[in-house]
Amino acid sequence: MNKNKELTTSPITFEAAFQRLEEILEKMNTNTVSLDESLLLYEEADGLIAICNKRLNEAEKKVSILMKNRNGDLTIGADDKPVMQNFGSTTPPTS
Repeated sequence: MNKNKELTTSPITFEAAFQRLEEILEKMNTNTVSLDESLLLYEEADGLIAICNKRLNEAEKKVSILMKNRNGDLTIGADDKPVMQNFGSTTPPTS
């Protein structure tokens, strides 16, 4: 089964994607992988990195929203991301 196809058709957790990335890295570091297999592994790793980045960004956004909702001063920017404010600043953020 093609791992890349699998990544796009079934949900994968951050932890599972990260573990698979570690497996790929370990396998590629053995220097026993053919060029063709290396390319396939690299392509799979690229997809896994994208999944991990997406999940981390989603988690960061959720945490930011939860923290700002606690204080009631959540502001969403034009890019649909929470607007950050300097720590300790008493003036509201500007967009």
